[in-house]
Parts: sequence; structure tokens; C-alpha cells
Amino acid sequence: MLVVMHSHATPQQIEQVLAAIRRMNLTPHPLPGALRTAIGITGNLSAVDPRSLEVLPGVFELIRVTKPYKLASREMHEADTYVRMPQTTIGPGTFTLIAGPCSVENEDMILRTADFLRAHGVHLMRAGAFKPRSSPYAFQGLGQEGLDILARVRQRTGIGIVTELMDTDNADAVEQAADIIQIGTRNMQNFSLLRRVSRSTKPVLLKRGLAATLEEWLMAAEYVMAGGNYNVVLCERGVRTFSDHSRNTLDLSVIPPAKHVSHLPILVDPSHGTGKRDYVPAMALASLAAGADGLLIEIHPEPDRALSDGAQSLNFEAFTCLLEALRRLAEPLGKTIN
Repeated sequence: MLVVMHSHATPQQIEQVLAAIRRMNLTPHPLPGALRTAIGITGNLSAVDPRSLEVLPGVFELIRVTKPYKLASREMHEADTYVRMPQTTIGPGTFTLIAGPCSVENEDMILRTADFLRAHGVHLMRAGAFKPRSSPYAFQGLGQEGLDILARVRQRTGIGIVTELMDTDNADAVEQAADIIQIGTRNMQNFSLLRRVSRSTKPVLLKRGLAATLEEWLMAAEYVMAGGNYNVVLCERGVRTFSDHSRNTLDLSVIPPAKHVSHLPILVDPSHGTGKRDYVPAMALASLAAGADGLLIEIHPEPDRALSDGAQSLNFEAFTCLLEALRRLAEPLGKTIN
């Protein structure tokens, strides 16, 4: 349910509606707009009569939201969402690059990568301190030591940090080190983890599950938003199909329908989507053309010596070439690379 306030509704009238919703044991979600405020309502609406809200001062109309994902839906929030951080903004008119190694290997490599990205106008760096790996014998990341490295590099260079949270035990430590908390594909439906990051003040980058439908993906986003964290960024990273020519099948066809039904920004990860560095530039350019709001991309100073995912990582020279191509394509599409 969506309560639409009059354009001239006062703050006191809005607060009166919020209080009335809380008395119904429902949760209000104020959604300020350019012309008027709307208030989303979540909870068991069948147990109350929301029509009693219609008579409150300042209320213009009530609209029933039909999508199961209420807060992530354009029915409740028509305008595109901007996710703002100290370093940059993700949203309409921009194409945000998040680049860096798969995992934190040592401080020198992370600092070198951060300096390179800053010199090329990239404001966000990805790197995992905790790594979910298919094999228990593969490199699992440096853990807390990796978070400490990321924090020091952020302090020294000013670059924003995007890193993955794998479990609730490490939530506080990851939250302190990160500017964006990444929820990986294997945890897209880890509901206890989603509830934890819903209480965070940091934006959440939500990767699509290996076999998740668009609705399942948006319902996972709904878990985060229902807890009060509305700064959610979707990330398409490929799904599991019968194809064997790439690591996953990068589903760029999901971008237009996702944009149609949801206001949340969407990034694309062509590194995990293909698994092969030779294919990454083409799919990165295709992502921009398809309407994505940015990329999550793996780069490494020496990919052949990387401790994880070197085969899908670009070296600095290849990333520079890709960045130039993206800027040429972004201009006629009305996008600004940031």
C-alpha cells in the first residue's frame, strides 16, 4: 500500500500519518519526492483497514501495490534511485566503475591498484577479504588482516571500498572497512545476512543468485529495504545454464525488465559473467549499451600471478583500453563515466 500525500502537506501531517500506520502494527517507509511525499506501508495489511488513513489531513490518495516486492517496485517509488557515497554517486546519467582484484593478497598490491584507479578517475575499488570458494582448499582470503589493509589504503588514497560480507559474525568489521557491502551470489537468499545488512548505514551491492529469477532477486532486495536500508544496488553476474563456452551465462537481457519494474540501479559483473578476460571488454561495452548503471570488474597488476580468478582479470593496460572505449560509447548514450 502507498499513501500519497498532498503536495502542500505539512511535516506535522506527514508525521500524523506515520504515527497512525505504526499504531496499526505496520511499518511506514517515507519516500520524499520532488513534488510530494509518499509513504509506503509494509506488513500484514489484511489485518487492518487502511482506508482509515484516507481521512487524515494531508492525504491525497491510497494506492495498492500489486508487486510482491513493494519497496523495490516502481509502483511505490517511480523515480530512479540514486545511491550516494562520499566518493561518487550510482544512478541515472552515470556509469560507475568498481574495479580491483578478486581478493586482497597483500598491502602493496592493493595500494598499487588503488593509486592506478584514482589516477584514471575511478573512485571505487573492489577486493575481497573473505572469499567464498567452491573448493575448501583454495585461497579463502586474508580475513581481518585483509580488512585492515583495505582500511589503511582507503585512508591513504581516499578510494571507496567494496568488499564482500559472507556471514553475520563479521558484519561489524566489514561495515567499518567498506563503503559498499557486497552480498555475493551464494548468499543472495541468506535471509539472516540480508536482515543484518538491512540495519546497516552502508549501501548494499546485491549480486544475483546462480539460478535466481528477476522476482527472486528483487525479493532479496526487499529484505534489505524492509529493514530500513534503501540504498541497494543490484548486480547481474551471470546465471548457471547448459552453456559451456563461458564460466556463466551473462544475462544482459535482464537489465531492461529490471529497469521497468524496479527503481534500483543495476551494475554488471562481466568478469564472473564470462570467466575469461578476453571476453570481458565486449560484455562490458554491451552492458553500457543495454542500460546498466555501471560495472563491477576484476583487474590485477599481474593477473597470471593472482591468487584467485586471474583468468578473468584484466591487467592495467587492458583496463585502460577498456576505459577509453567506455568513454567513447558513453557520450552518445548520455552517460558520464565515474
